[in-house]
Amino acid sequence: MPSSSPPTRSHRLAAIDLGSNTVHYLCVDVDAAGDWRAVDQAQRVTRLGEGMAASGRLGAAPMARTAVAVAEYAERARRLGAGDVRVVATSAVREAANASEFAAAIERATGLTVRIVSGEDEARLTVRGVLHGLRGLADPVLVFDVGGGSTEFILWRSGGVATAISLRLGVVPLSERYPFPGPVEWRRYGDMSREICDRLGRELPPSLTGAALGTLVGTAGTVTTLAALDLGLGDYDAGRVQGHRLTRAAIEAQLRRLGTLSLDGRAALPCLEPGRADLIVPGIAIVTATMDRLGVADLVVSDWSLREGIVAEFVERGWHLTGRRGRDYP
Repeated sequence: MPSSSPPTRSHRLAAIDLGSNTVHYLCVDVDAAGDWRAVDQAQRVTRLGEGMAASGRLGAAPMARTAVAVAEYAERARRLGAGDVRVVATSAVREAANASEFAAAIERATGLTVRIVSGEDEARLTVRGVLHGLRGLADPVLVFDVGGGSTEFILWRSGGVATAISLRLGVVPLSERYPFPGPVEWRRYGDMSREICDRLGRELPPSLTGAALGTLVGTAGTVTTLAALDLGLGDYDAGRVQGHRLTRAAIEAQLRRLGTLSLDGRAALPCLEPGRADLIVPGIAIVTATMDRLGVADLVVSDWSLREGIVAEFVERGWHLTGRRGRDYP
């Protein structure tokens, strides 16, 4: 008699999140029940958005660095037998005058279609990834994602997105305008912080700033690095970072610590990945300004973000069962 249980064959999927600062790669196995587990993952700072704030275009060197990373991750996924490899590009690409040229070059080099997502789609995928990895959060949840070229804010209430906004406020252009090659000059840091606070005051809608929050969740490199430093990790441990609670006092303590160091001194710290030493200080300014604007004293850290959201939405739509390629995805 035939079994009525679902098939056990898994579908292997890879997601490549092509950000303004970092390329994130994740390869997972998805079973017929929709459960998935990571089989391979990595990330690399390529600084795709470098210089774009001034020129409005992606530079030749950042494009070349990023293309190499994408090609390597795509080949890595294929060697592992991934049946689908999804490449999603975010703010730096969607805002660049030469975005189509860069996407076409990636497609020629890898044979993969690059999906350039809107700020709203980026926010949706980010919150899906975050909430898939953190369960039982007090509602409503506000997720903010500090990126290289933009910061996304997503208010999740009663099982759905209530408000989502993407601000052109990222750590790469801030680091170019407010460099701190030596110990932090606190007057200039104050200028940067006030600029960020003014931006948030003007651009965040009342539906976000006036919400009575249950949980504030921070994701992406600045927040996860702060968590690793707060935990005193010698090597980055995603399992310990995931769900860690960061207080405003702990963040201020790390800012004071980092502020005494030169760029080389910050780069030498454990858990500060290559290429992030000049970004962590402006990133902290965005984090603390966000907490001040929302009137909260702590946040929950998510190691999961957009790349996990790509997988989660792929699975939720059932494409791992149908074999559909999803030309409109995401």
